[in-house]
Amino acid sequence: MRSFVQGKNYRLTSGMPLTSKVYSPGAPNLKIARFSTGQASPDYDYILKLVSTEKVQIRHNALEAARVAANKKLTPIGENSYFLRVKVYPHVILRENRMIATAGADRLQEGMRKAWGKPMGLAARVMPGSPILELQVKKENLQKAKDAMKSASTKLPMPTEIVVEKLEKVSPEIPATG
Repeated sequence: MRSFVQGKNYRLTSGMPLTSKVYSPGAPNLKIARFSTGQASPDYDYILKLVSTEKVQIRHNALEAARVAANKKLTPIGENSYFLRVKVYPHVILRENRMIATAGADRLQEGMRKAWGKPMGLAARVMPGSPILELQVKKENLQKAKDAMKSASTKLPMPTEIVVEKLEKVSPEIPATG
């Protein structure tokens, strides 16, 4: 017996996205608890970005799982030592056309092609090279930040890469005296 609901049904992008909740009553609520955690501050040394390498849809529960995994690895260094941000917003409404496959049904129902379906989740469409998570840390916590991003990448449905950039310190300009 073959399962109809497969991961690739929701991971791959196809067609125009449905984004308006007006036309889709019963669309689920967003599962992402927070889009930013930690302490925002101008004195961080590095910014790490978790970047997608493929065109893909990421479901909202996968984004929340990645955020929680990264945050869990970062809590030992202290809430004031990092700033983590989810950069994508899941606004695409995913639909599922359920089929009958109960006891007593001797055959699985085929159903019609391109059926509308009921809303069952939200997803964010991501292009190659676009950041999914952004993390700002100080120099002494760089290795723990890399581990946190690696842990978060295991929760996402596509290959990712971690980009590390050094932040430039902006010094206040001293006015010239004449």
